[in-house]
Amino acid sequence: MAPTTVPTRLPNDLPPPAVTPGPVRATPLPADRPVRWGILATGRIARSFATALALLPDAEIAAVGARRLAAAEEFAAAYGARRAHGGYASLVADPDVDVVYVASPHSLHREHVLMAFDAGKAVLCEKALTLTGDEAAELVSESRRRGLFLMEAMWMRCNPVIRRVQQLLATGDLGQVTQVRADLGWYVEAPPTDRLLDPMLGGGALLDMGVYTLAFAHLFLGEPDALAAVAGLGDSGIDLNVAMSLGYASGAVASLTASMTGATPRTGSIATERGRFDLADSFHHPVRATWTSDEVTETVEAPLLGNGLAHEAKEVMRCLRAGETESPLVPLDESVAIMRQMDRIRREIGVTYAADRQD
Repeated sequence: MAPTTVPTRLPNDLPPPAVTPGPVRATPLPADRPVRWGILATGRIARSFATALALLPDAEIAAVGARRLAAAEEFAAAYGARRAHGGYASLVADPDVDVVYVASPHSLHREHVLMAFDAGKAVLCEKALTLTGDEAAELVSESRRRGLFLMEAMWMRCNPVIRRVQQLLATGDLGQVTQVRADLGWYVEAPPTDRLLDPMLGGGALLDMGVYTLAFAHLFLGEPDALAAVAGLGDSGIDLNVAMSLGYASGAVASLTASMTGATPRTGSIATERGRFDLADSFHHPVRATWTSDEVTETVEAPLLGNGLAHEAKEVMRCLRAGETESPLVPLDESVAIMRQMDRIRREIGVTYAADRQD
């Protein structure tokens, strides 16, 4: 008679995930007043972020900046910003701003982060951090040289369910990760000048959707030893549909896809020799992960604060209150490593940006 297989169950005695403090180089912000945000640009993601900040009682929008004053004033009225600036230079120079949220297109991130640094401001910059790995490394070097906070807005890494899954796998009780799968995509119907489709603005599926799948694989497998990719390109030369295969020294593999051409599953999974975590649509901001082991199913659940962006804002504010200049949840070195992975992928699939030609 064959021995009975004992299902691997989730550890049930773990405390809430803790945060190991990051480097401390800056003077902590005062604890007796809100953290004062300046929002640079007024597009869709900036509006989502402003909505998230409204859920945090110790946050306020001190100012917003746009290329046109009318756009900044409209945003300020809609989201309660105390001041509107018709220009980004005056926004970052605003003395009432503690931290700048950079929400401009990828191609402008380097310029706008350095502008904020020149004004002595901490920065949360939308992902992808820059267009290239070299640009990302430059920003990280500057933040460290100046002792100024910088974090990529990879909100997935601050998600409570993602953090709990990380913690559970780190115990070793669930086995070693052998395979990661992740997909993110949707059909993009927009004019060629839209930032998602314009190569001059860093358009393409890789930098907008693929960055999440690469960050997901990095969370659970680290830096790959081998990387290959194929893609379907649009008329402008950007990637519309991309598939990536990653290999690791341990023998683990990752299979990742990103698309702007169809309604893809948007799911993720992490497999070990003892079971599997499944994250349903959308895997990058889940409220639930399902663990399956020998016909036993358990769930990890945690509510999101609003649209989920508040979790990254809370981490930024925790760091600023503590005087930390780097977040341990979104390590700068890993942001650079993933940008360099995307450089490799773009070389393989034949996608170039103006920043490549300037290197």
